[in-house]
Amino acid sequence: MKTILAFIFMFGLLVFIHEFGHMIFAKRAGMLVREFAIGFGPKIFSFKKNETVYTIRLLPMGGYVRVAGEDPEIIELKPGHHIGLEFNDGGKVNKIIVNNKAKHPNARVIEVEHVDLDHQLVIEGYEVDDHEEKHVFSVDEKAFFIMDENETQIAPYDRQFASKTLGQRAMQLFAGPMMNFLLAIVIFFILGFTEGVPVEQAKIDQIQPGSPAEQAGFENGDEIIKINGTIIESFTDFQSFVRENPGTELDMTVQREGDQVELSVVPNAVYIEEIDEEFGQIGVYQAFHKSAIGTVKYGFTKTYEITTLILTNLGKLITGQYSIDMLSGPVGIYDATDQVVKSGISNFFMWTAILSINLGIINLVPLPALDGGRLLFIAIEAVRGKPIDPQKEGLVHFIGFAMLMLLMIIVTWNDIQRLFL
Repeated sequence: MKTILAFIFMFGLLVFIHEFGHMIFAKRAGMLVREFAIGFGPKIFSFKKNETVYTIRLLPMGGYVRVAGEDPEIIELKPGHHIGLEFNDGGKVNKIIVNNKAKHPNARVIEVEHVDLDHQLVIEGYEVDDHEEKHVFSVDEKAFFIMDENETQIAPYDRQFASKTLGQRAMQLFAGPMMNFLLAIVIFFILGFTEGVPVEQAKIDQIQPGSPAEQAGFENGDEIIKINGTIIESFTDFQSFVRENPGTELDMTVQREGDQVELSVVPNAVYIEEIDEEFGQIGVYQAFHKSAIGTVKYGFTKTYEITTLILTNLGKLITGQYSIDMLSGPVGIYDATDQVVKSGISNFFMWTAILSINLGIINLVPLPALDGGRLLFIAIEAVRGKPIDPQKEGLVHFIGFAMLMLLMIIVTWNDIQRLFL
């Protein structure tokens, strides 16, 4: 149960922060946000506040913010259609009843001749039994379509995604990944404030019982200053040296209470099946200290380090150095979360920050249907001086989304095989 709750919290937080970024910058730009969704598929829960419907959906595979103009028109009125009109106190149309007009006895039924709900906000038409006199009705900018008794707010052009400047549209798309990076920075701030910041030197704080380090005689507070004669300036240098030398005896010079001590240790060889590589490990933990300035620096530097690592691994995946089997979907992430939760709350939040950075990076990859793919179309528009045909762009994103869903199925199947087969 603990893992289930932790996974729900983590997934919800990552998706909420990402989509909140999209939503808040859409609203700041004056776009109509129709829906804010966590998950895909059938609705589990929903409520409406102001103009936006907030939903939680069944499949934990992401989320989305639906902005007016980003999807095809929901309802289209054409000449000859019979519709019902209801009016506000100012005499403007505030409800357009598309069907089931008998349920709205106060509605004025007309036959449509012309409709412009993008710019002029007018409906022109005739009484159903009288084509002698044409009537022109002004439409409120926040009027609703009523279809099957469901309300959908109209979206004048100035409330649509396409009406905004290149900068506003690009910012709305970039805001989701940006919020994921900011979330990671905040988490590292909190961890640095509550638990301390890793010292830059290769200083040891804890030693695992029965580990090669304990057997070699390492003690808490030791600082490694040389390995095989090579000067070690940071814990990262020390860690890299050990990882790259599994099963190889290493001669280390340690600073201990003002004295230098010579120790020899043979790192255990740890094999990681997913990437078919072996790493060295001696069983020590990095030392920490508390510092206000160090905490601020740690939030940014740790985010940068993890971003660099993920980008490096992503490059290896693209070039074929890593197999697609390395990728994990919701099942694999859940399994990893289970292991992380057992190791403590700090590691859980560290894991959440790593996944947040990963989500931000993946969404910036210039593939159709992802934020990066849509940003690429905006960049092309900036170069061309005019937008690409919305239907063609929509088709590209649709195909891209279908391919991503196929990839998700493959990755999920791989996760299941690793767990149960």
